[in-house]
Amino acid sequence: MSINASPIGFGLELAGLIANTRYEELSPYTIHMVKRGLLDWLGCAISGSDHDQVKTLINVLRKTNGSGNCPVIGTTFQLGSVDAALVNAQMGHVHDFDDTHDGAVFIHLSSPLLSALLSISNQIKTKGIDFILAYVIGFEIAVRLGRSAPGHHRRGWHPTGTLGSIGAAAACAKLLKLNARQTLDAMGIAISQCSGLQQNRGTACKSFHSGKAASNGVLAAALAMEGFDSSLEIIEGAKGFLATYSDVSEPTALIVNFGKTWEVDCNGFKPYACGLVLHPVIDGVLSLRSHVENPDTDVDRIDLRVNPYVLSITGDPAPPNGLRSKFSVHHSVAVALIDGMAGLAQYETAKVLSPNVMALRTKVYAIADDSIKVDQAEVSITVRGVLHKIFINHATGTSKNPMDDKKIEEKFIENVAIKFGELRCKKIINQIWNLEILDDTQKILRI
Repeated sequence: MSINASPIGFGLELAGLIANTRYEELSPYTIHMVKRGLLDWLGCAISGSDHDQVKTLINVLRKTNGSGNCPVIGTTFQLGSVDAALVNAQMGHVHDFDDTHDGAVFIHLSSPLLSALLSISNQIKTKGIDFILAYVIGFEIAVRLGRSAPGHHRRGWHPTGTLGSIGAAAACAKLLKLNARQTLDAMGIAISQCSGLQQNRGTACKSFHSGKAASNGVLAAALAMEGFDSSLEIIEGAKGFLATYSDVSEPTALIVNFGKTWEVDCNGFKPYACGLVLHPVIDGVLSLRSHVENPDTDVDRIDLRVNPYVLSITGDPAPPNGLRSKFSVHHSVAVALIDGMAGLAQYETAKVLSPNVMALRTKVYAIADDSIKVDQAEVSITVRGVLHKIFINHATGTSKNPMDDKKIEEKFIENVAIKFGELRCKKIINQIWNLEILDDTQKILRI
């Protein structure tokens, strides 16, 4: 459907669906996926709380905006609810280790959604069931908007910053129990704030997009609750979101079959601390690693067949630092083969500048193949003249090859134990697995 044919009223209808959705409509599986998302993201946030760029953001906000009563995760600091949402979301995304929806819309949603909801729940006592429902709603709206604007990513927008802002506003509106008009206003206010460009991938701004999405959502919902308004046609109007942010649109995707299934059910979790499109390649390298006794001397070349999308965003053969290395297929192959893993340590700047890693990166050759899906890859390693090949059908952690609960817990402990200790980790894990019976979600942060 062309952007000129967008039917008026879809936005308000969507807002009504949001306002009227009840917790009882969620399946046990959907509820469990929310818990997995919270556990995984909280571990990423605590791990990211010591990142230099997060510290810089905190210091600047404390100087410019002062303190508040909302906790900054992993620290003793408190900020205002809008600023705390910004910081907590940035720290959750700064390592690019957080979950990623792997359906038609690739987007990191737990960072903006959960950070925003934790800020709101610090202002009003929030039951676990209300928190769960708000997260599901925010996730649903962000992905549906992405499906409705299929040209959005192609234009260069970073969906986590743009769609994440609108999803966070919808989630906060649901938690605040706003009516349909207020909910649409909240989304419209968020649309007036949403931004984030892919050009900033590999810089501090990428995770800043996530932070701004969270803070945009908190502010938008708070303003809407007080009567701040937005256009009733902000989504589908001639100069609304769909027409401006995408060259084509499918507005019916906003509401069709709403509530029959939930997009959070397709959420994926990362075993590797880098862009999701690199994961099938890393899986392949790790599977073939047993054939390589000494990566420095034994490897003649490494050949990859990947989806074209991989090279368009991760084709950098010589990243200059840790953040950029998270978007380099050459670097990911090299560290996976040398270290046998692709965790946080493999994407530090010191590792990027390691001579043996730099040397092995030059032996990586990747070609794009339209027949390869985004979660697939063919990896071939030639070792002293002998070819070893494997095809990865679904990358580890994606919705078609998911990490089990034990792996999610292990990742959380690995991210958090060094700072909080295993005993506190287990207490947090227990609280999250019992999220639906909590009478106050702030109990999680108080641990």
